[in-house]
Amino acid sequence: MQKRWTVKKYQPKEEQQLQAALKIHPLLCRLLVQRGITKYDEAKHFFRPQLSDLHDPWSMKDMDKAIHRLEDAFFRREKILVYGDYDVDGTTAVATVYGFLQTIYDNIEFYIPHRSREGYGISLQGIEYARENDFSLVIALDCGIKSIEYIAYARSLGIDFIICDHHLPDAEVPDAVAILNPKQADCPYPYKELSGCGIGFKLISALAQQKNIPMEEVYRYLDLVATSIAADIVPITGENRILAFHGIHQVNEAPNAGIRALIDLSKLKEKLTTSNLVFVIAPRVNAAGRMDDARKAVNLFIEKDYDKAYSIAEVLHGDNQERKGVDMNITQEAVSIIQNDVALHSRKSTVLFQPHWHKGVVGIVASRLIDKYYYRPTIILTQSNDKVAGSARSVSGFNVYEAIHQCKDLLENYGGHFYAAGMTLKLENVEAFCKKFEEVVASTIQPDMLIPEIVIDTEISLSDLTPSFYNIMRQFEPLGPENLRPVFLARNLTDTGYSRIVKEEHLKLSVKQANGPSFSGIGFFMADKFDIVTSKKPFDMVFTLEENEWNGNTSLQLKAIDILPSR
Repeated sequence: MQKRWTVKKYQPKEEQQLQAALKIHPLLCRLLVQRGITKYDEAKHFFRPQLSDLHDPWSMKDMDKAIHRLEDAFFRREKILVYGDYDVDGTTAVATVYGFLQTIYDNIEFYIPHRSREGYGISLQGIEYARENDFSLVIALDCGIKSIEYIAYARSLGIDFIICDHHLPDAEVPDAVAILNPKQADCPYPYKELSGCGIGFKLISALAQQKNIPMEEVYRYLDLVATSIAADIVPITGENRILAFHGIHQVNEAPNAGIRALIDLSKLKEKLTTSNLVFVIAPRVNAAGRMDDARKAVNLFIEKDYDKAYSIAEVLHGDNQERKGVDMNITQEAVSIIQNDVALHSRKSTVLFQPHWHKGVVGIVASRLIDKYYYRPTIILTQSNDKVAGSARSVSGFNVYEAIHQCKDLLENYGGHFYAAGMTLKLENVEAFCKKFEEVVASTIQPDMLIPEIVIDTEISLSDLTPSFYNIMRQFEPLGPENLRPVFLARNLTDTGYSRIVKEEHLKLSVKQANGPSFSGIGFFMADKFDIVTSKKPFDMVFTLEENEWNGNTSLQLKAIDILPSR
């Protein structure tokens, strides 16, 4: 798959000013400026995030109403239902709020809608469950901002809602007693990018202050908050960076029993990072909701006994193994459909529907199609009861949520973000939706958005890559959106004569630049670049920098992303 290389613009003036203040390598200052760090104090907060710098939870719109309604519920001994989405963000949010409330109040339960039977967000079944079991207050986490009709129905039954959601609200919002969502246009809260669990964390922070409970009782949930931030792919900037930094420290030092069980089951020995949370922990948590019932994930996170938590983690691990097989089969089937239909080859989008596909993995399949086969906005649809449900994923720079919004007349429900969204529609509208979505994408997407982009932070000489350079760069963690692992471009490299193909598809590199030091490197699934590397002609390489430990020795290693002949 052809890729385009884009080197970020440099800001020499800001870089020089920061370098004068920090006295570190100029290219490290360039990386910091690219991440919005231009002053000494900003760098200090970036490298040493402090919990004392978290924003006042009371500055969030409706926080006073939410706490007042909770205090009323406590006083009247009302039954409270903590309700959340079935993904990592939703289940960690429920575990955080439910876990904290349990320490001060006992008349509570939690509820996670079943993915295939109820779908995303507030469900009619969930409201009926609340009515039948005499719940008069529901705290909705990571969902609810679009559930206008269902929340109005609940209100008519005497059931109040506190909504804690981070998804984009429409002009009309539900008639809830409180809506905690920093993305509301009139919400003065300074940071807009909290996860759903992050908003739940702010709710219990305000409640702790109201009840004079030490904040240490709230901070014990930071491992769950960090897991949600990593898994939900929200920006790791500002307040999220503080929460993720301290949460990952807790994951490594004193995680709750459920997270520790997942770590042990995954046989992770190294110090955990956001990458481990995204690629190892999150899939096992998500698998509960994808393949069966996400209540297992909440039970895992609230379980205090390690042996019991480990037993639940084993079930989640089994769900994840099943999920892998299912999503691989569906991906292969989807690729076959496209390959066998010439009309689909020239489209600017992929929209596929098969009624038998597993609803729990359609989002994963959409991502896999984009990453490995057809780089264009993609929607995978399947039958869900008497409706059709699907997940959308996008390519760099294209707002798939807005494209779906322009098809809203054909949809029953939809929601999401810039790069990912979900929707439900009637079976008879599938063909029209496929046609309309393609028209919207074709008329709005820029041609270069259909070529995978590698965004490069800076060109660099291999001689700059020293242990001290790497040790400072490592302190950029936690990494994630808007603070991604730095990507470098080195030009005019040559093979030392020791590069080779390993395991038939990977590239083991040994390269140098002019008369500088040689570096080892690895290019996974890049055996097709072997001829470029060994051609005895110079080549350019895009890579990230990592540490490699072998036989007790630690050295810097280049992790190749792409290789092209030098021009």
